[in-house]
Amino acid sequence: MELKDIKSVYFVGAGGIGMSAIARYFIRRGLVVAGYDKTPSELTRQLEREGMLIHYEENLDEIPHVCRDPKSCLVIYTPAIPQEHKELCYFREGGFTVEKRAQVLGTLTRAHKGLCVAGTHGKTTTSTMCAHIMHQSHLDCNAFLGGISKNLGSNYILSDHSDFVVIEADEFDRSFHWLRPWMSVITATDPDHLDIYGTKEAYLESFRHYTTLIQPGGALIIHTGLEMKADVGPDVRVYTYSRDEGDFHAENIVIDNGEITFDFVSPIETVRGIELGQPVPINIDNGVAAMALAQLNGCTAEELKYGMKTYKGVERRFDFKLKNDKHVLLSDYAHHPKEILQSARSIRELYKHRKVTAIFQPHLYTRTRDFYKEFADALSLLDEVILCDIYPAREHPIPGVTSKLIYDNLKPGVEKSMIHKEDVLSLVKSRDFDVLVVLGAGDLDNYVPEIAKILECKE
Repeated sequence: MELKDIKSVYFVGAGGIGMSAIARYFIRRGLVVAGYDKTPSELTRQLEREGMLIHYEENLDEIPHVCRDPKSCLVIYTPAIPQEHKELCYFREGGFTVEKRAQVLGTLTRAHKGLCVAGTHGKTTTSTMCAHIMHQSHLDCNAFLGGISKNLGSNYILSDHSDFVVIEADEFDRSFHWLRPWMSVITATDPDHLDIYGTKEAYLESFRHYTTLIQPGGALIIHTGLEMKADVGPDVRVYTYSRDEGDFHAENIVIDNGEITFDFVSPIETVRGIELGQPVPINIDNGVAAMALAQLNGCTAEELKYGMKTYKGVERRFDFKLKNDKHVLLSDYAHHPKEILQSARSIRELYKHRKVTAIFQPHLYTRTRDFYKEFADALSLLDEVILCDIYPAREHPIPGVTSKLIYDNLKPGVEKSMIHKEDVLSLVKSRDFDVLVVLGAGDLDNYVPEIAKILECKE
């Protein structure tokens, strides 16, 4: 279906962070935008305020009349929606054009210069950093992000003149295979989504195939030390990066008094005196990748420095909710063992002499089953771990798979306990935490505003 033929767009699964960005794109284009989501959220309420029609029950009668013409309505669905969903079946059986979000993003990467960031972890922060740098520069950009940028208050940028589009390339369900990047960063390839891929080898193969999709004349910027083998075309340049080595890296790093500065070393032009607007150690690594992508596409040294200094971060990515001498509260979306390891190392680097406690809600039964030992190893870097029940998302329980698998494998010396999510606020009221981090991709984050209020009252 050609864009000019579309009069309405219907989303089956409207409230996801990535789906909402596409919804905003079509709202801004002046089309009728409607959809279904399982539960209301702050994000769906924002979309409703912006003009989207959303309902929250699986009911064909709720589909607006304007979305019932297969010749003029594009239907977009998320892979998290069950295939037997009544509304999805209605559209498929009715001859509608039904596409995954990733297919729509793929169309945009063919129409623009797609700057894509893939990887098991770090992709949301890196893509949001890159989008911020580009948006503040003379180049500008469009962007579809996997998190809410604190600079924008949104996960979406629309430019009326830029030919660049920054996209978070998601490997779940092989979604990133729909993309045709102009340039791409790959941050990490630690196996994940084994419920989809089955084996580590299949996961790595998926990333190899992704690199074949980079357009001629473009570039791949890949983190040093990854197991995957890139397979780019003969006209695609390949660069390496990391915090400490590679074609792009950092030197003269200074972490002091809550501030981080470093020099950005590049084969194009070394930029000295980079200041991190969100001074978190892992953002040195992410920042090197984001600046490499922006610099390769024409951002100047001053634009890189200004973009990094003014970057405020992403909601739920090492997100400080409270920070003073008595209490520190962070919310972090980390839900893969390597993400938690990076988060724990960064917290340790920032707060060397303070007690750090994590409240962790594991995400998915399959991920817990596959990685409970790795989760325990990463969490054991902290002083205390409080484990909640597993957040199931799209999955059904697996016999014998509970948070206790992680609990039993925490290293000796780590204070540990298990708790139901509903009892978290009572626990926080009864305790006096020093540095507290709420970890996970589930719904425990909904409690964070109230946790912040409780800790503020203790000051």
